[in-house]
Amino acid sequence: MISARLPGGESLGLVQNGGRDDESDSSLRDVQLIARGHFAPFFAGANVFAVVLTSLALWGHVPAMWLLGWAAAIGGVNFGSLQLARHQAITHVGRSGRRVPPWQLIGDVLVRAGLYLSLPVFFFSSLPADIQIITASLMAAVGIAALGLVVIPTSVSVWMACFVGAISFVLFNARDAVPYQHMLSIVFTMGVAVFGIHTVARWAFHQLQTNADVGSQSASASLLLQEYEQRGVGWLWQVDSDNRVTYISSRMTALLGRPSSAILGHSLPSLLGGHAELGRVLLEKQAFNSLEMELKTARGPRWISIAGDPIIDTAGRFEGFRGVGSDITEVRQTQERLTHLANMDVLSGLPNRGRVRQLLGESLRVATTSNVPCAIMFLDLDGFKPVNDTFGHPKGDAVLQAVAKRLCDEVSSDGHVGRMGGDEFAIVITDAQSRRKVEGLADRIIKAIAEPYMIDQTEIRIGVSIGCAFGPIDGATVDDLILKADLALYEAKDAGRGVAKYFSAELQNEQDDRIRLETDLRNAIAAKQFHLVFQPLVSAKNQKLIGFEALIRWNHPQRGLVPPPVFIPIAEECGLMMQLGEWVIEEAIRATASWPEPITVALNISPKQIVLPSLPNMVSQALARHKVAGNRIELEVTEGVFLGDGSQTLDVLKRLRALGVGIALDDFGTGYSSIGYLNKAVFHKLKIDGSFVREAGSRPENIAIIQSIVQLARSFRMTVTAEGVETAEDFERMRDLGCDTIQGYLFGRPLSYERANQMVLGLSAQQRKAG
Repeated sequence: MISARLPGGESLGLVQNGGRDDESDSSLRDVQLIARGHFAPFFAGANVFAVVLTSLALWGHVPAMWLLGWAAAIGGVNFGSLQLARHQAITHVGRSGRRVPPWQLIGDVLVRAGLYLSLPVFFFSSLPADIQIITASLMAAVGIAALGLVVIPTSVSVWMACFVGAISFVLFNARDAVPYQHMLSIVFTMGVAVFGIHTVARWAFHQLQTNADVGSQSASASLLLQEYEQRGVGWLWQVDSDNRVTYISSRMTALLGRPSSAILGHSLPSLLGGHAELGRVLLEKQAFNSLEMELKTARGPRWISIAGDPIIDTAGRFEGFRGVGSDITEVRQTQERLTHLANMDVLSGLPNRGRVRQLLGESLRVATTSNVPCAIMFLDLDGFKPVNDTFGHPKGDAVLQAVAKRLCDEVSSDGHVGRMGGDEFAIVITDAQSRRKVEGLADRIIKAIAEPYMIDQTEIRIGVSIGCAFGPIDGATVDDLILKADLALYEAKDAGRGVAKYFSAELQNEQDDRIRLETDLRNAIAAKQFHLVFQPLVSAKNQKLIGFEALIRWNHPQRGLVPPPVFIPIAEECGLMMQLGEWVIEEAIRATASWPEPITVALNISPKQIVLPSLPNMVSQALARHKVAGNRIELEVTEGVFLGDGSQTLDVLKRLRALGVGIALDDFGTGYSSIGYLNKAVFHKLKIDGSFVREAGSRPENIAIIQSIVQLARSFRMTVTAEGVETAEDFERMRDLGCDTIQGYLFGRPLSYERANQMVLGLSAQQRKAG
């Protein structure tokens, strides 16, 4: 008989009688409860899965409400039993753990077995023969689920008895309906299961008993502790109820630099430097873990980590603590190094973006409580990208390092300098009570960054734009303050760069207006609020109309006419330029198709559109759709298209030229140098920016520049268009300098399609009359 002795003579059915002391019995009970907790999910899952299969088998033969209620009840009971087993595996083990009443374990098994068997047994006689065979087989299978109870032999016996009895009962009553061979198969299966599961239960009990015996041997435990102390990195300690040391490892006495006689009997918190947190957890008389503290030793500061559990005697009295400790100095130093690396920008040695946010958050909290504002400056280097493109990334990195040093020198102890990434930096100013002081710092930074950099005997010049916001005045959160500083930085760049701007309510209003304008822009595309206007292009030789430049216009229902310089940048930033550019191409080619062949139409292409591999196909389809020759369309691009992937841009331009489409380089000489691309045979025209044309009469150097552009174009067999011609003097000067085409207010402002069409018809009439 397998049973257990409990106080008061109770029998639990967890341990076997005879020759075992109470300590061994307790250890065995503990491991049985723990093992029961591990098997509990399997046992509950088997029950629930069996209920699902049984419900499917009985569906249509048993009222649905009975099946659903039965399944729900079994699911709820099994879930509750699962949680109880897990809970008892934690709370009912150990020297101070409560004992599990024997009736609870037996009752749990009886309830679950009875609940499952209730419905199949009750309806068994009313089922068809084939369903009876399936139901009996499922009952036998659920009986085998006793494998989940093998750690408690008594529970196994009760469970198997319930199922053997139930199956025998239903098969006996159904002996006339169930074929003999099926009945024999089910009985044989159940018999093998009973014998096999009891065999497994006896084996499992023997294994648990062996483990408990080994765990209860104090000599083995002592040897293990000695091995831990001698070879491990940790040490052991024990204190009495007054926190006086009763045992401590020699490893710890060596660390403290005192003999054990000077440590035993003394207060542990005072020996470890009077650490307040240690005193608090000891007073709570609760288990604690990984309590870290700094310890002053003869070898310098060391960091230790200790953990402890309360000692409770058999009567439930608190007798002190015992636990382990370890020296974590090296681990902590490694963690600090990793933390430093995680918060540091490798190139500049400054705090990185994440650390800047932390520093700003700390400064913002102090500013909120002390009423002394803080500030955040965002800095973006002006003209830095050409440094990388021209001199290479190594020199670019050297410039960034030099910028970081200059910033640190200027800021000094007034704040923290960080690198946000790329050519962007940030400065967190902890005390920004004096706005004048902050403005003075910004001015000094702009001057310092503008000083030339000598990198490998190469002089490099850049600038910086600054946006600043004050907290919590401009923003009460880190994200809000960063957004406000960003807005100020955008304002600084729009103001011409090399300046500092500070957030204001007007900036916020502009940002809100920009967001509204972006929404209106999206709606405008769908509502077809855009139209094209056409500015005449005339021949410099005879002043005859040879074509137009198509320009987009937006007539907003409320705002009126919105200038392209306002909405085009927004369209590019929010990803609408592709859709807008496609519409412009379609409308321009449609207009070209309505005019006679000599008339050409030029239109601007966005740098973000020119890199699209699909652009040539889109232009080709539009030309074919409207039956327009490719040489009647001219696409104008700016020098900025070569700032990105030049090879991809060049490939798109060559594919467009293969269609016969002309490619003009607009605003030549005002942007980045692109002379190296002129010999790629993709451009057929250079357009001189209007600023050169208008100032040519007062600035002789402009005439020299225009002469150089014309001579350059001739060497590459290109034509030249002069923009911005407004006076007769401008026209004669550009004609005499060798320009081929003239564009400007002198010959016409941008016209609606109807007015442009009248000009074309007038030209046609003149040609017919002359002919």
